[in-house]
Amino acid sequence: MKHRVAALLALLMLLPLAFAPPALADDIAAGDKSAMQAIVSDQMAAFAHDDAAAAFAYASPALHDVFRTPDTFMAMVKNGYGAIYRPRSVVFGDVETGAEGPVATVYVSGADGEAYVALYSFQKQPDGSWKINGVRIVKDDSPTI
Repeated sequence: MKHRVAALLALLMLLPLAFAPPALADDIAAGDKSAMQAIVSDQMAAFAHDDAAAAFAYASPALHDVFRTPDTFMAMVKNGYGAIYRPRSVVFGDVETGAEGPVATVYVSGADGEAYVALYSFQKQPDGSWKINGVRIVKDDSPTI
């Protein structure tokens, strides 16, 4: 009886995986991954030079609708996203398919010396290019090796 219950529990735990959409990095072409990394790098370079117009150019039309002007966008980044505004170091992780589209994982060391994971959402534009559609930053509490 114990074995049947254990088997049933194991099956119930694995069942959601059978119906989950694939979220594999292989779903995204290597050229797109490279383009996304270049976009993040270029936007961070624009932040480093306080070039609000250039930084804003990498944002999706939806973000343009929200922030309206490059200066408003830059103020938001300075005040709320210090880890990507002035990172000490940047290491690119993989790009995976998320519910809303591709999500690039970027490991940053912020100006405060703390480790963060920045999850960049991307949106494909009608011309085939990619734009940043949002970023979520979380503190990276994982142990370093």
